[in-house]
Amino acid sequence: MSANERPSGQQQTGRAAARATADSAFLRACRREPVPHTPVWFMRQAGRSLPEYRKLREGTAMLESCMRPDLVTEITLQPVRRHRVDAAIYFSDIVVPLKAIGIDLDIKPGVGPVVERPIRTRADLERLRPLDPDDVKYVTEAIGALVGELGATPLIGFAGAPFTLASYLVEGGPSRNHEHTKALMYGDPALWAALLDRLADITAAFLKVQIEAGASAVQLFDSWVGALAPADYRRSVLPASTKVFDAVAGYGVPRIHFGVGTGELLGLLGEAGADVVGVDWRVPLNEAARRVGPGKALQGNLDPAVLFAPRTAVEAKAEEVLEAAQGLEGHIFNLGHGVLPSTDPDALTRLVEYVHTRSASRAPSVKV
Repeated sequence: MSANERPSGQQQTGRAAARATADSAFLRACRREPVPHTPVWFMRQAGRSLPEYRKLREGTAMLESCMRPDLVTEITLQPVRRHRVDAAIYFSDIVVPLKAIGIDLDIKPGVGPVVERPIRTRADLERLRPLDPDDVKYVTEAIGALVGELGATPLIGFAGAPFTLASYLVEGGPSRNHEHTKALMYGDPALWAALLDRLADITAAFLKVQIEAGASAVQLFDSWVGALAPADYRRSVLPASTKVFDAVAGYGVPRIHFGVGTGELLGLLGEAGADVVGVDWRVPLNEAARRVGPGKALQGNLDPAVLFAPRTAVEAKAEEVLEAAQGLEGHIFNLGHGVLPSTDPDALTRLVEYVHTRSASRAPSVKV
């Protein structure tokens, strides 16, 4: 090899970081390989409970902050520095790709995403154009900066699942009963299928941008799908979610699937194509493993409200999670939903340390 053909120092550093990331406890657990300790990260760790996040976000609307690479980079890094979690989660919102293609929506404080003109007719579908990478150049820029800063710590990209995005679009905002969504799903199955198919393409394109920019894993959030019965999920949602997972399968990065209140859907969430199935706090991990079946790692599942209890109680409940995870093919410790806004950040830091210490004492000797 000539001098001109030799990798530069920067390239060598990048390759070394990529190897270290691939051998991280988080990615090993996703691949169901032995780990030196149970890896930990928290949904909604980027922001919400951190005072440094609130200070940084002062005067900046949520959607604007998701489109500024400097803010995204700093907010994503904050919990990694503070809590020493095993993975970073890209700071964004599930409606960002919808905003990027021109849907008139905003995230209203105390309410959530609100869509100005809900999508309920066949003509409305034309407003859902394909997502082009140029629509979200700020994502590529932010992830490029993050990968350089994170080094061996993996970055998780994410997107909203077709059903949950459809629910926001059809309802016009958050909904307790999803009455408009279900009316469309039951009343016009062909229109519903066309809507979810378009959203699957948009979601897949958004995940591809993140993976190609450097994300080491991706998570599909189906926050509202627990409102469905298994038969309705299989018939009306599973094809679209499967399309998303199939679209990114060739990249070889772990794919995580998570929903709330999905105890009766766990097997179907895995069937959709996930490598890792997220479990909320309502089902013990050993029972979740039975429902999901072999060949999948599990993620979860401490109740976020437990973090408001005294330290001894938090540790006792964390120990229950670790006990239930004994013998699983792979386990990533997480909450059963996102960090609550008024959570004491120190409780999260202590929880990470506890899980690392307790799980390391049980783990076989693993060289990482």
